[in-house]
Amino acid sequence: MSINLGSTQSLELQGGTVAYDVAGAGPLVVLVHGIGEHRHSYREAAALLLEAGFRVARMDMRGHGESTVDWASYTRTDVAEDLLALIRHLGGPAIVVGHSFSGGAATIAAATEPDLVRGIVELGPFTRAQTIAFGALLTNARYRKGIRLLFGTLIFRSLGIWKRYLRHAVPGAKPAGFDEHLAALEADLRRPGRMAALVQCGLSDPTDAGAKLGEIACPAIVLMGTLDPDWADPAAEGAGIVAAMPAGLGTLEMVEGAGHYVHLQAPAAVAAAVTELDRSTTHA
Repeated sequence: MSINLGSTQSLELQGGTVAYDVAGAGPLVVLVHGIGEHRHSYREAAALLLEAGFRVARMDMRGHGESTVDWASYTRTDVAEDLLALIRHLGGPAIVVGHSFSGGAATIAAATEPDLVRGIVELGPFTRAQTIAFGALLTNARYRKGIRLLFGTLIFRSLGIWKRYLRHAVPGAKPAGFDEHLAALEADLRRPGRMAALVQCGLSDPTDAGAKLGEIACPAIVLMGTLDPDWADPAAEGAGIVAAMPAGLGTLEMVEGAGHYVHLQAPAAVAAAVTELDRSTTHA
C-alpha cells in the first residue's frame, strides 16, 4: 500500500527514547509490536486502519527499532508505562493493539489508566504464567519446533535461530514482502544491544500482566492464530485469557491458518477488531 504512515518521531522518557510515527485523523489507535520486531511489521494493518478513518500511531518498543537500548529493565509493566506516556503525548484516549509481549503491556496499560485506553486488541498475547506442555512436545510437531526455536534463541542469543523461529511462526504461504521484512529485522538486531534487549524481554515473567487481567475496564478482543506454535492449544490459551478478564469484556476470535504473527498474515482481521471496538465504545 502507498499510504503515508508518517515519519519517525521521538518521545523522551526517563531512561531512554521511544520512537514512533503517527498519521491520519480520527479516533486514535496505537500499535505496539512484540519482541525482536519493530513498528513496521504493522504496515499493512496500519494502512487499512488509516483508510477506515483512524489516527494511527506505531510505536517501537524500548530496545527495538529506532527506540534506544540500555534501559534499566524490560518488563511488560515498563512497556505499558511507555505506551501510556505516548497516548498522553498524542492526546488520547486510544485503542491499543499489542502483539505477544506487548499484548501483556496493553493489559497493564488498560488496567492502570482506564481513562486513556478505550479498548485493547491482543494478538497472540503472553499475559499469563506459562508452563511447558510436556505431553504435547511428544505429539505436536508444530509446538515442539516452536518451543525448541524460542528456547534456542534465548539460551544461545542466536539471531539465526530467531530467524528460523520467525519463518516457523508464519506458517504456509508467506505474506508479500516477508523476505524483505526478515532482512530488515536482521539488520536491526545486528545493532549493538538489540539481541540483548530481545533476550531480556523474552526472559521477563508475564505474571505482571496476568495479575491485571481481572482489573481491565474496557472491552478486549484476543486474536489467536489457529497454527500459533507458541502454544500446544492456542484456542485454550486465548480462552484462558478471556476467562481471567471481567465477565463480558473479553472476546476470543480465532484466525484460521495464521501463526503467531496475525498482523502479518491477516491484517484485515486486526483492522476489523479495532473497528468493532471503536463502534462498541462509541455507542456504549
